Formats: sequence, C-alpha cells, structure tokens
Amino acid sequence: MIGTGKIVKGAIFGQDKSTWAISADFPVSVNEIDALLAAFKDPSGIRASGLHLAGQKYIALQCDNRSVYAKLGSGGVVCVKTNQAILVGVYNQSAQPGEATKVVEGLADYLISVGY
Repeated sequence: MIGTGKIVKGAIFGQDKSTWAISADFPVSVNEIDALLAAFKDPSGIRASGLHLAGQKYIALQCDNRSVYAKLGSGGVVCVKTNQAILVGVYNQSAQPGEATKVVEGLADYLISVGY
C-alpha cells in the first residue's frame, strides 16, 4: 500500500487481532483493533466518539460491514475487512481520498480473490 505513494502509514491485521504487517510509526493498540472490528458490525460507537488508531481520533464518514472511511484534517484513513484480514491505510493531504480508497479497496479485493 505504501509503495503506491498514496498511503503514508498502513497495517494489515488478522481478524484474530494478530499483526500481519505494520508501518514502524503506526502503533495501533489491541483496544483500537477491537473498536474497529466492532465498527464493521455496528458503527454507532465510532460515529459517536470517533475512530481511534495509533492514538489519533478520526471522524467516521462511511461505515458498513466491509469498509470504514474516516477523516483527520485534510487526510484520513481507509479500513477494509476481508475474509481473514483488516487492511488499514492512512493518507495525508498529498493524496485524494478516492486515490487512497482505490489502493486499499483494490488490495482487499485481491486478498479476497485469493482466499484471504
């Protein structure tokens, strides 16, 4: 994800909360992963109090059982759930939200196509 230049920090977690891959400067806590997992089922919690990742509070924009999009200043985060994983991609003002979404959603589609 980061190699595209559209995502500045990222992570891939298993739905069991294990870390598959993560940017060195992106310390996401287990409690934050729990809240994100819960948001895919019921987004009311992050709609009310925001989505917290690596200590940053993002304002939830769109939430459904596959994707959570949230904003922080002129950047934001795209989170996508696959069969086994959760992808998290943070973008800043140098990328448009649609560009970041295409990167993370595209990788999620690929992982789903190969069984993950």
